[in-house]
Amino acid sequence: MVSRRRSTPIDRTQVMTVVAGVFTALLVIRLFSLQVLQHGFYQALAEGQHSLYEQLFPTRGKIYATERNGEKFPLATNEPLTLVFANPSRIKDDPEEVAQNLTSLLDLDRAVIYDRITKTNDQYEPLRHAVRKPAVEQIKALGYAGIEFAEELVRFYPEGETAAHVVGFLGYEGDDRKGQYGIEGVFDETLAGRTGQLQADRDAAGRWIAVGARQFLPARDGDDVVLTIDRTIQHTACTKLAEAVTKHGADSGSVVVLDPKTGAILAMCGWPSFDPNDYAAVDDPSAYVNPVIFQQYEPGSVMKGMTMAAALDAGAVTPNTAYTDEGFVKIGSFTIRNSDGKTHGRQTMTQVLEQSLNTGAIFAMRQIGPRTFESYLKKFGFGEKSGVKLPGESAGDVSTLRAGKEIFAATAAYGQGITVTPLQLAAAYGALANRGTLMKPYIVREVIQPSGTTTIAQPTTVRQVVSAQTATTLSAMLVNVVKKGHGQRAGVPGYFIAGKTGTAQVPKEDGPGYQDNVTIGSFAGYGPVDDPKFVMVVRIDRPRDVQFAESSAAPLFGEIADFILRYYDVPPTAPLDSE
Repeated sequence: MVSRRRSTPIDRTQVMTVVAGVFTALLVIRLFSLQVLQHGFYQALAEGQHSLYEQLFPTRGKIYATERNGEKFPLATNEPLTLVFANPSRIKDDPEEVAQNLTSLLDLDRAVIYDRITKTNDQYEPLRHAVRKPAVEQIKALGYAGIEFAEELVRFYPEGETAAHVVGFLGYEGDDRKGQYGIEGVFDETLAGRTGQLQADRDAAGRWIAVGARQFLPARDGDDVVLTIDRTIQHTACTKLAEAVTKHGADSGSVVVLDPKTGAILAMCGWPSFDPNDYAAVDDPSAYVNPVIFQQYEPGSVMKGMTMAAALDAGAVTPNTAYTDEGFVKIGSFTIRNSDGKTHGRQTMTQVLEQSLNTGAIFAMRQIGPRTFESYLKKFGFGEKSGVKLPGESAGDVSTLRAGKEIFAATAAYGQGITVTPLQLAAAYGALANRGTLMKPYIVREVIQPSGTTTIAQPTTVRQVVSAQTATTLSAMLVNVVKKGHGQRAGVPGYFIAGKTGTAQVPKEDGPGYQDNVTIGSFAGYGPVDDPKFVMVVRIDRPRDVQFAESSAAPLFGEIADFILRYYDVPPTAPLDSE
């Protein structure tokens, strides 16, 4: 006989205890999830729209220049202004009245405002960014429910026009802010950070369901970008450039200063410029373009330095190699003359640079031939982009040399028939200053993440272009250009400065040949020659009062060079009459 065990009250109690335990455990887990794992979501929800906005939208990173003592100075920072937005679900007043009264205060079309505030199932419709305090106070005084406010950080550029071509600006594409031109454009994603995410179930009225599914991911602020730009050198160089362009009644101008040993860009600007705080005020969007990296032009006689370096390095000439200048060279049906129209007789290669003789540059090129000459120009970096992290860089054009025809090499030898950018010229002369080694120009020194992690850029060697001996020899020849030649006004008393003038003709826009009495003056150089602290290229476009670079670009170079040497406390090493 099988006995059956009967259930007892104790058994039911045990079951109920287990059930209660499981329920309690689930409740604890849920509370932990709500209060700890999703704390950010509920905190943002409880603190209201302002806090929610701050947590969802990242703070844009700053852009800094540096100074000699290592201190960072902001070129682009954030200024607190006000975002005016609508919560259409809370608007109780007549939408027509609200839209009409906000039109002038927000400088928006009435229909746009009306369309946004009547989206009754929406809780956030932006109306106007960057509203200043007086307008905000007037809107608040109207007392409209559903018109709300949040502090937002608006881009501000303390240096204004001085650094505009380097920095660019932050503009709007619809309601989205996007970096445009300069560092703002090329580093937009890095500076912008990551927008937060808020997802939650809503009821039919658009309200959050308290027990519904939800997810909150806070924003990640943008990284700061520290540039190699020296704020003091930038300010001085760009101010003096603006003065020179105005003085000569020129169309425009540009300056770029590099550290030849590293390739770091210390200053870069063009004139006319624009104010990135009011970028929409320009009449022509081409004003936004950085002329140092974009505007390619026939450089003129500054290229004679490269021509002579190639001939020296190939062992084809020495500084004392001589030829007889007849004032012209005939190549086929073409006749090429010296810029001064004179015949100079017996001249050495040093004198060719001092007096900037076209015939002498052609003589030096002929000693190595068009093909070898072309290969040296390419090694100096002409005909290809430098790779600097700025948008809109041009590669220049030396493609005429591919044909191997002597006439194209002859004109290129003195800087015509090919095009370059000021940055390419500065880098090439930097190779001469750096014992023949070409460095890659760079403008970003470091990137700093919100966590404090820093990525530091390292100088990059491109190639050995000419030997150290060639660079030293040519530097001495270029010093003579500044001491005794056309570059005398680029000199700085007490210092040995190496450099070369260039007066380039401007091609006609409607056919072959060049425009009459229209020139671009350039000066490329570095100093002090025994231990160069800078390499610089200045350019003055279409001066009205002078024709040659020795009267436009050379004096500007000398003024900026004098400042840089004093700024770096470089002691004089040359007699004061060496200028």
